[in-house]
Amino acid sequence: MTVRANHQSFAGVTRRGFLKSSVASCAAIVIRPRAGVGGETPSVPAEAPQVRFGIMADLHYADKDPVGTRHYRDSLVKLAAAKPEFARPPVDFVAELGDLIDAAPDVAVERSYLQRISAELAALPGRRYYVLGNHCVDTLTKAEFLQITGQPAAHFSFACGGWHFIVLDGCYRSDGAPYGRKNSTWTDANMPAEELAWLRADLQRAAGPCLVFVHQRLDGTGAYFIKNAAAVREALETSGRVRAVFQGHYHKNAYNCIRGIHYCTVAAMIEGSGVKHNAFAVVSLFRDGHIRVTGFGKQESYRWVPGAAN
Repeated sequence: MTVRANHQSFAGVTRRGFLKSSVASCAAIVIRPRAGVGGETPSVPAEAPQVRFGIMADLHYADKDPVGTRHYRDSLVKLAAAKPEFARPPVDFVAELGDLIDAAPDVAVERSYLQRISAELAALPGRRYYVLGNHCVDTLTKAEFLQITGQPAAHFSFACGGWHFIVLDGCYRSDGAPYGRKNSTWTDANMPAEELAWLRADLQRAAGPCLVFVHQRLDGTGAYFIKNAAAVREALETSGRVRAVFQGHYHKNAYNCIRGIHYCTVAAMIEGSGVKHNAFAVVSLFRDGHIRVTGFGKQESYRWVPGAAN
């Protein structure tokens, strides 16, 4: 795809029109999921989606006994249960929103967790993209996590079906040091100045409507949020290109709309025993900017229509 810096329209919607309508309104229809594995299907446009992708968060896979509501080994069977939904028809890619593994006491054990769950993910249809979560780099370094998963960088962007996707990394301490080797606390998540500058430049280069993937939340303040989330949101809003942000970390469904951008917090796959407590979604993107989120298990479903009134 050729990227043009002066590109001013996408998906049949002008950039100026998108800015005007998105700041004024942000409609979200919430469709509650059915109990168990299946999800409700929101009504959608008649045409086929431009992009269809799978999304999941907080698998926390580990070969250890349950602790409270967290059933670490069950993420394997939950992931296997999600595979058929990602395969009919096959998704273009699967995005995993961080905390793919749980923390381990040493590098060798944490590496074994990641190798096991990565092998399972490799069997899913489409490409795979990983967001770094605080547990992903508790004992491992970022370089080690990326090497095992085969991903070249912790923050990057890619294009698919006329849409632009951005993967962000909030696993930095307040002093700018990257997480790794048990040097961090989960409440101290930050996005360094260098990554913010990259984000602004990448958004300017984007030739289509944008979606963002991140682990820690961006839609507020508190323990579960990136500390400089307001600065990140400002970059997203100023671009006029971002339709939605998908995030994890919180382990529960949550939704916000801030200045025309949908913020969807995806429920954690780790919570609860067995596939009846699964949580994942299939997201469909349409030419007119319509976004459908079809949730399964505990994950809520949404339908977002551009320019509609609340």
